[in-house]
Amino acid sequence: MRTEITDLDSLRHHRDQGMDLRNAVLTRLDLSPPHHDRLLRTAMDGALLLGCVLTPESARRAEAAGALLFPMVPDLPYEIYRSSLYTAAELFDGFDPDRPESYADTPDARIYQHVKAQCGHIDPLHALTERLHDHGISEALNDVLTGRPVAVMGGHALTRDSAGYRAAVDLGVALGRSGFTVLTGGGPGAMEAVPLGVRLSDSSTVDDAVRTLAAVPRFASGTTVDAVEIGRWLAAGLAVDLPVSASPRTIGIPTWFYGHEPPNPFCELHAKYFANSVREDGLLAVATGGIVYTPGSAGTVQEVFQDYTQNHYSSLGPPAPMVFLGTRFWTEEVPAAPLVRQLARGRAAEQWILVTDDAAEAVALLERYAATA
Repeated sequence: MRTEITDLDSLRHHRDQGMDLRNAVLTRLDLSPPHHDRLLRTAMDGALLLGCVLTPESARRAEAAGALLFPMVPDLPYEIYRSSLYTAAELFDGFDPDRPESYADTPDARIYQHVKAQCGHIDPLHALTERLHDHGISEALNDVLTGRPVAVMGGHALTRDSAGYRAAVDLGVALGRSGFTVLTGGGPGAMEAVPLGVRLSDSSTVDDAVRTLAAVPRFASGTTVDAVEIGRWLAAGLAVDLPVSASPRTIGIPTWFYGHEPPNPFCELHAKYFANSVREDGLLAVATGGIVYTPGSAGTVQEVFQDYTQNHYSSLGPPAPMVFLGTRFWTEEVPAAPLVRQLARGRAAEQWILVTDDAAEAVALLERYAATA
């Protein structure tokens, strides 16, 4: 097990306790001042120094002591060696609600443009930096998750003025009142409606919030970014007054692979990835409290069967609930639920599959599963 150190105070404490730096991971520390030199005068076999600032002499000594040094890479719009998840404030830094076009100048938009500029021909340097970034995101996500988080999947196309959006908000309210940490894909539609409900679960302002959002029900969909349309959509979301909890209860897991769908402003934290495959599999893996499937398109259906495969083979632990919310949709329009039930017949996963139109019944099943922990 590696010891990860991300601030100088922790490094000083570690060394003052008489511990060396063998197999330690030091991330983004400025170790160039002379008085920090003593911190590196120890055994460093297998240590990783990620993006740390060292003098040439300190760097030579660290390598001689057995450390591997990974430098910062210039001219990238993102941090390679992240040790924390993103906040909406960080992703949308510089956005001015009175100037919707300013979305194009935010870190979120600039990183997406950087990804697009590679046009599918990613060079080895960028491939390496993106994977190091995504590894840091996965580590940071594991650090903040406790208990059995519940995920909600569903379509990005739900408009804020639709009945389906309001139903997703109400589902979020019910999940919030039950105390769950709730994960979504982090984008628009159902992915923003649910965390909005979670965060307003102890408030009486749900109707007001939905009414405010309905003024900008959507932004133009497609594979290109219209900064003005997204900016208007974002400004309406930022106009909603949301309570701040002591610890995050809503986490989005979006991707710059679908960067034309920006992250929503309602998730308290975002684990945003470059690699969509890592993001999708990771979201399903960490939702150990179960997953609620609201109506969606091909992406949601894909997630249904990825999730069931994990449950079928118990590859990540005991089977967790799969709740299909919307009986007609999941049994007639997109009949994924009967197939999942057929595959689960006689297996441990069978008792945790539910098809319902009742959000309260869905939450009750998740609560019953949580009580088995």
